[in-house]
Amino acid sequence: MLRRRTLLAASGAALCAPAIIERANAQSAFDWKQAKGTKLEVNFAKSPRGDVLQAHQKEFEDLTGIKVGSEQIPEQQQRPKVAMEMSSGHPSFDVVNVAMHVQKRLIEKGRWMEDLRPLIADKSLTAPGLDMDDFSPATLHAATGPDGKINVLPMNQDLFIIYYNKEMFQNAGLQGPPKTLDEMMAAAHKLTDKSKGVYGFTGRGLKNANVVLYDNILLGWDQETISADGKTLLTDTPAAIEAAKWYQQIMRECAPPGSVGFNWNECQTTFSQGRAAMWWDGIGFSAPLVDPSKSKIVGKLGFAPPPAGPKSQNSATFIDGIGIPAGAKNKTGAWLYLQWSTSKAMFPNWLREGAGTPPRKSSYQMADVIKQSAFPQDWFDTTIKCLEIARSGLPEIVPVTEFRDTIGVALTNIAGGADPGTELKKATDAFKPVLAKSNEA
Repeated sequence: MLRRRTLLAASGAALCAPAIIERANAQSAFDWKQAKGTKLEVNFAKSPRGDVLQAHQKEFEDLTGIKVGSEQIPEQQQRPKVAMEMSSGHPSFDVVNVAMHVQKRLIEKGRWMEDLRPLIADKSLTAPGLDMDDFSPATLHAATGPDGKINVLPMNQDLFIIYYNKEMFQNAGLQGPPKTLDEMMAAAHKLTDKSKGVYGFTGRGLKNANVVLYDNILLGWDQETISADGKTLLTDTPAAIEAAKWYQQIMRECAPPGSVGFNWNECQTTFSQGRAAMWWDGIGFSAPLVDPSKSKIVGKLGFAPPPAGPKSQNSATFIDGIGIPAGAKNKTGAWLYLQWSTSKAMFPNWLREGAGTPPRKSSYQMADVIKQSAFPQDWFDTTIKCLEIARSGLPEIVPVTEFRDTIGVALTNIAGGADPGTELKKATDAFKPVLAKSNEA
């Protein structure tokens, strides 16, 4: 893990103001003003990242001379709107924000996006500081199709981590966060005192929502929920059943009553009020936990990577991207916007404002960002480690929502006490025809 002195040393590559960017590019063929006088339409799913980019939009307009119109739409409406417009071939936007953990296969099958490879290779169109190698491997995998086409630039990378209450651990004689699933189970039992309404663990039990937690547990067996070619379900294998048994045990023996109905928000409330010692979920939920007006555990909060399973240690990841529709009207302006919005200068704002977790490794190596952040050093250390061990937390298939619904029902039943093998076999058999049909399309 990177230590503070390493991070301080790396700060020389800190944020660049537009004037500095322009001077740096004066000696190259690239010109930020090459699309000056044009207009650009940008479509976001509603999120804190969209808020940040809209707040800084004038900086892009001043840098490029391009006039930008942008809108944010709640994801439940944005995703079908994007699908409809992209399928028509005549989208109303030149830049679009997409959830690659949900829409990746749709994008690839529909050939919705402009291939970014020729743009990246063209020095007259691409700023010297783009630095694709700075993006984490998991986000580049999500951005890239099986044919090598780069459909988007990574925009945000949520990572699953362990939140833990340091005071509760110390009072129980535990020296630090668990490093393995066995250690986590033992700690959860030691930290549970049902007579006091205190539990060792909280996690998602609600159908659909619970799949992402289960997927991260299963990654500990070095297995995903579907084969690499996207054709064979792996949700009733011996490893899948073992992972489900572990999930069942910690949920039934160490989590609060009613956990079968918990989504992330119920877990967050339980943990922030000091009623659970550990919570396994997305790092994007960190901000309220360090806010004294919302959390009772400020100063007691610890962060750690997910524990290793029998065969592997991974952080489940969920990735947003930003791309150019194949039918966009202003592709040059759109490419300039993609570079600006995913730059080393812009991404640290995610951290400053608690808006998300940037997919660039350099964002976590800036001394001023760390110093100004409400997050402690172990948050940054955990993030860097999780970027290294990140692995997709959902299968890369078109019917992702149907998959989560079907497997999620099984997991809710398992958390309620049903036999893991029986439930997973039933869910797997139910989803097989859905998967087969999607692969025929």
